[in-house]
Amino acid sequence: MTMKKIAVLALGMCLFTIGTKAQTLESKFGLDSANTILNASLYTEYFKQKNYEEALAPWRYVFLNAPAFQLNTYVRGEAIIEYMIRKTKKKEYVDTLMMVFDRRNQYMKNNPNNREGIVLGKKGMAQFKYANGDINMIKDAFHNMMKSYELEGNDVPPKQVHMTFQVACDLAKENQLTKDDFINLYIDFADFVDKQASSGEKGCDDYLVCKANLEAMFIDSGLADCMTLNDLLVKKYEANKDSLSVLKDIYKLLKKQDCTDLPLYATIAESIYHKEPSAEAAYGLAVMFYRKNDIPKFEQYLKEAIDKTDNETDRADYNLNLAQVYLSTKRDYQQAKKYALAALKSNPNLGQAYLTIGLAYASASNSYEGDEFEKRTVFWAAVDKFTKAKQVDPSVAEKANEFISKYSVYFPSKEDAFFRSITSGATVKVGGWINETTTARFKE
Repeated sequence: MTMKKIAVLALGMCLFTIGTKAQTLESKFGLDSANTILNASLYTEYFKQKNYEEALAPWRYVFLNAPAFQLNTYVRGEAIIEYMIRKTKKKEYVDTLMMVFDRRNQYMKNNPNNREGIVLGKKGMAQFKYANGDINMIKDAFHNMMKSYELEGNDVPPKQVHMTFQVACDLAKENQLTKDDFINLYIDFADFVDKQASSGEKGCDDYLVCKANLEAMFIDSGLADCMTLNDLLVKKYEANKDSLSVLKDIYKLLKKQDCTDLPLYATIAESIYHKEPSAEAAYGLAVMFYRKNDIPKFEQYLKEAIDKTDNETDRADYNLNLAQVYLSTKRDYQQAKKYALAALKSNPNLGQAYLTIGLAYASASNSYEGDEFEKRTVFWAAVDKFTKAKQVDPSVAEKANEFISKYSVYFPSKEDAFFRSITSGATVKVGGWINETTTARFKE
């Protein structure tokens, strides 16, 4: 059917159905019902063909002269004007797009399929997209998106949450948003996307991506230094001491920003642990007590973290941390080996654990039972561990090679080995708690 026939048919239907009721701009058919029907039919056909340029003029007539006609005027109008913005780059079309959103909420407020908050969110995102550095437009975009968030709650899409926080970052950097407001917004949004991501509803994966983006923007903003966080979060803690969820939010934020030296971090960690003993909370307490040089408390809480965790990667890290403290602080080399082996049970490719065992052997050489030759055989076992470390974990290769060079000079000499009938390549047992079978080789 040709456009002309469609227009004539539409006009005939209009004359048949529209009575003599006075027509105003607020009337469903606007100021001129015949022209409204005619132009609506024309732009609809062009729109279906994706011929947005031809659709523009008849659409504009309906938009300006019959704003209460139908919701599609605004739904399709948004697409038409977005196309014209991309094609012409003219600011006039950006202004028209803003009018589309405003008039939609004005004239479609009683339409059950129109939601004010959704439209405000769309307007805010469009304002930010086309602001071109206009700070006032950016501020208005933020206001509209936040109003949308208040009105729509769980129905706000992850794209809008992401863009709202992106705008907040820009405003905070320009001192148009306080640090306190910026940090509070992050805490609020992080909690929101956490709940949405774990809801099981459609689109959860999009919220997980959104969460990662929020975290990256927050860290990259450079606005959340530890002292600023402390000043804000102390007040939040004092007001919410009994709220486990708030305590966890504060804890995660301080940890992520590497603000674990703050007294608040220790206080929060202990509070969480008393309310809900967990591996994460126990580890937080272990770190805190280590920094206070309270090694018995460090051991106590790190061992609790090891017992409570269900995550093998975390278990490996916790055991390794304990092994390293036994090695360097307590100089209990047998215990250092014990916990390094436990770390390897959870993560066989943890090169640092093999380095720790090797250092424990090397450090224990003087206390190894036997004569000078037998003490030096311990370095064979130590270097074996350094070699194994770089085999399973190339990231520690440089450090492993350094230790190999450092401790190989303590190998027994060929002369000493000759009197014991030990030749290069022979299998040798290093006993005691070390309990390793190694291969004889000699210092150069």
